[in-house]
Amino acid sequence: MTTSTLCGAGARGYLLKDTSRKVLFEAIRAAARGESLLPPAVLEKVVAHLTEPRPVEAGRLSKREREVLPLLAQGAANKEIAARLHISERTVKAHVTSVFNKLGVNSRAEAVAVALRSGLLPANLQD
Repeated sequence: MTTSTLCGAGARGYLLKDTSRKVLFEAIRAAARGESLLPPAVLEKVVAHLTEPRPVEAGRLSKREREVLPLLAQGAANKEIAARLHISERTVKAHVTSVFNKLGVNSRAEAVAVALRSGLLPANLQD
């Protein structure tokens, strides 16, 4: 589960399953006061995850995802991508979702930015 998922679900902190009863009760009281709680070991991992750039390799994307990505970068809508690749819009949506997941992004703009920085797309995109 991602940090944004936890926060979106109303989480105020995170505890490991081997947390002592004392710490658990303190955490519940802290959450009731509106405070957030992350044990140092968890916080260290979260900070490391957020600050380390994750390299993106072309090999992580399937052949079809590598065909969809440049079309995203050109601003093509799912319907247009589907027509150009002779696949359904539903399949395009699945590929776009997979690209987002593999690149660790939430939007087309982010996907294009990450792909450009990672060398997955040429700097001069043309048809």
